[in-house]
Amino acid sequence: MTLEIRTLDANDWDRWFTHLETAFGGVRSPAQEREFDQAVTETERSLGVWDGDQVVGTAGAFSFRMAVPGGALVPAAGVTMVSVAATHRRRGLLTSMMRRQLDDVRALGEPLAVLTASEPEIYGRFGYGIATQQLSAEIDSTRARLAVPAGTDAVRLRLVDAEEVLDRCEELYARLVPLRPGMLARLDTWRAGMLIDPAEQREGASPLQCLVAEREGELVGYARFRTKPEWEPAGPRGTVKVHDLEAVDAAAHAALMRHFLSMDLMTKVELRNRPVDDPWQHLVSDIRRCNLRLRDSLHVRPVEVGAALEARTYRTPVDVVFEVSDPFCPWNEGRWRLTGDSVGASCKRTEDAADLALSVRELGAAYLGGFSLVSLAAAGRVAELRPGALAQASLAFGSDVAPWLPYGF
Repeated sequence: MTLEIRTLDANDWDRWFTHLETAFGGVRSPAQEREFDQAVTETERSLGVWDGDQVVGTAGAFSFRMAVPGGALVPAAGVTMVSVAATHRRRGLLTSMMRRQLDDVRALGEPLAVLTASEPEIYGRFGYGIATQQLSAEIDSTRARLAVPAGTDAVRLRLVDAEEVLDRCEELYARLVPLRPGMLARLDTWRAGMLIDPAEQREGASPLQCLVAEREGELVGYARFRTKPEWEPAGPRGTVKVHDLEAVDAAAHAALMRHFLSMDLMTKVELRNRPVDDPWQHLVSDIRRCNLRLRDSLHVRPVEVGAALEARTYRTPVDVVFEVSDPFCPWNEGRWRLTGDSVGASCKRTEDAADLALSVRELGAAYLGGFSLVSLAAAGRVAELRPGALAQASLAFGSDVAPWLPYGF
């Protein structure tokens, strides 16, 4: 039969999502997660590939706004729920969905598309570059201590019901979003997802708990976590599993972390997704006892090069002409002159000689300031055509704080 790509009908969601589960190993999601996934699905932005009455491919997108250097919240399509049936591989289904999706993103006027990849090697050929990393740690709390900054003792900590303080926590999160590139403004439909807590996925850990940090009644930080008690003949060896941690200042951050490292019956603190410049690393007594690991996180693709580069600001003044290669979205190909500084930027087509040559994938990797153009050039991914242009552009593209995606989608 002829394969057909069509926009998802809400009545077909269950079949569509069941195919996605099958493609990712066949384990059905807990009811709580499945209900949430259905609630946040934007059916008008979701695609299904049909072979007769059978779903054989899926792809979706969320209408996000993402923080970029300078603090602007820029429309970005959050690519998600991408799958192809094992029976229909090597037929161009993924390429067809990516083609349709990026055309749709462009038509909506979104300058960026972003995703997290189950397998990072898949999306480079469609122009996505790895733009952020996430830090994970397993801190031996029997050996590591924190040297906390002044003011930490003035922060009051309380265990509270996570749902009761959700509004306050969301207000604090929203304040922090513009301060770090890569963070996503939370869609209203996503708020409930912060509290999803299916018992079948706890693996022996407690229900979700919430710790708030306050100063003179004002919320200055919060963390959501679980504890997993375990015992051995020598005594307790429990684990604190931290899921979310946000704080407005150094003292609040230190107070939350000190609490986790000093909890009774716990000998390890697990952090699964933190920014690579997370401040506790400068407070801990023995960084080698923290088992640090990095992995890729957010992949970024400029859909409209000019609009994407104009949407952010630049750390230092920059005036550079890029020769951009983008065979998958040929409207981006050619030369672009970027001029900008910490106030704003302009990026227009030009006939002037190019200073740097690169693909749209490298622009995506450098866009949030997490990877430098200099490092990409050292890998042979960026070519300097005018001496001095690489150093100037690389410095300008940098970010004072590491970009970070705080939660997956």
